Amino acid sequence: MVSHSAVGRSAADASRRRAERSAAYRAEQARLAPYEDVARMIIRLRMDHDLTQEALAQRVGTSKAAISRLESGRHAPTAETLRKIAGAFGGHLVIGLEMPTSSTHTQTVLARVS
Repeated sequence: MVSHSAVGRSAADASRRRAERSAAYRAEQARLAPYEDVARMIIRLRMDHDLTQEALAQRVGTSKAAISRLESGRHAPTAETLRKIAGAFGGHLVIGLEMPTSSTHTQTVLARVS
């Protein structure tokens, strides 16, 4: 059962219905999916450390607006921004590539960005 807000359907339901009707909308959802995944990781990291967006921005050396854009999942983060976030918590950015080597196997290559 889907609960409806006082103003109509939930955002998730509206998004699903729009995706059913529009190939362009589905394509945009697919394009943004990796950025949304990164956004969720950053939000989880920030919440796990009980930080506000402003506090995270101070740790990283950027603005609250930049953190907000990153957490929106609508913008491609740069490797440098992700490296700074990892460094702000004593970590390292790890970038990986998965490449098919056959129809059933993939090769993963990881690089640590200091």
